[in-house]
Amino acid sequence: MLRRDTSRSYQEFNGEDCAGPEHYQNNVVSEVEQDQASCDPSPDEDIVDNNLMAIGFNKACLKNVFTIILVLIYLLLTTVAVFLAYQTISDFMEKLNHPVMSVSYKEVEEFTAPGIALYPGKAQLLSCKHHYHDNIPPLVALDILEERNCIKEEVIYHGPYSNQTQKRAIVVRGPTDVRNRELLFLQFSRNETDEDFSAISYMIFAKFSDMLESSDKAAFMMDCERNYSMWTFSGGFRTWVKMSLVKTSGRGNESVEFRQESNVVKYIDKRPPQEQANELFFVVFQWRDPFIQQVKDIVTANPWNTIAILCGVFMALFKAADFAKLSIKWTIKIRKRHLRAKMRELNQIS
Repeated sequence: MLRRDTSRSYQEFNGEDCAGPEHYQNNVVSEVEQDQASCDPSPDEDIVDNNLMAIGFNKACLKNVFTIILVLIYLLLTTVAVFLAYQTISDFMEKLNHPVMSVSYKEVEEFTAPGIALYPGKAQLLSCKHHYHDNIPPLVALDILEERNCIKEEVIYHGPYSNQTQKRAIVVRGPTDVRNRELLFLQFSRNETDEDFSAISYMIFAKFSDMLESSDKAAFMMDCERNYSMWTFSGGFRTWVKMSLVKTSGRGNESVEFRQESNVVKYIDKRPPQEQANELFFVVFQWRDPFIQQVKDIVTANPWNTIAILCGVFMALFKAADFAKLSIKWTIKIRKRHLRAKMRELNQIS
């Protein structure tokens, strides 16, 4: 009885736990299918991966486009900076070569006595007097020697442009007191000549004292004739000359120039006809106003301002170059990263 139960139970156990070959093959196939099912991605997971790849690609494209735009902007700014540097240097050179004339006026109580050189030719000096307040003295007769209260010198020299021409100049001391309207009145006479036009030339130079102190007065007068202008006054008229002084300085040299305003009054000759053969000349010299016009050359080009602008321009250029270099490196780095990600995806698919 006991042996029969034992054998049955053994058979039941073997039937439940140790199945046949068909049952075992079915179990193996089902397990492999489950593993494959667990390894294969689902359709939802594929969609998510594609979306992530598209988003990453779009961001990379946007970054590349943004980098290219920045590089173009900085190239434009670099071009503007180069043009600004060129324009700054051009303006500096233009202002340096063409200074601006600055005009100012200096008021004085008295002028330095100028020298007035007259070239009478065959005319004779009858009177030479200093007066005040525009009071013109009466004329001097030909047979009367008028007392002269002016300082004068006679200089004979050869002309600066022709050694064959000999000139005789009577140099007188000009007026100085501008406040009291000091004037110098001169009267000449000349006998009848064959000339169609009669006039006496004169020249005004800076300082009468320079001529007195000069060791070679002839050479001094030659230099004055080279540097100063010549004017004339006619016979039969009273010529009133009002002088003004202009000092010009610039580029290491200084020059003095006299400008004048003149007016002419006709002389009414009341002498007997036999005396009218001697032609009379009258001239008055006076200062126009107590102002000295000073003209200076001013270079408006400021080198420090130009250097500062150029330093700023070059700093901008270096900054733009540095940023462009970093942008290009960053673009190359992003490109390489994108290629590595793409190769990784291709390896996974294969």
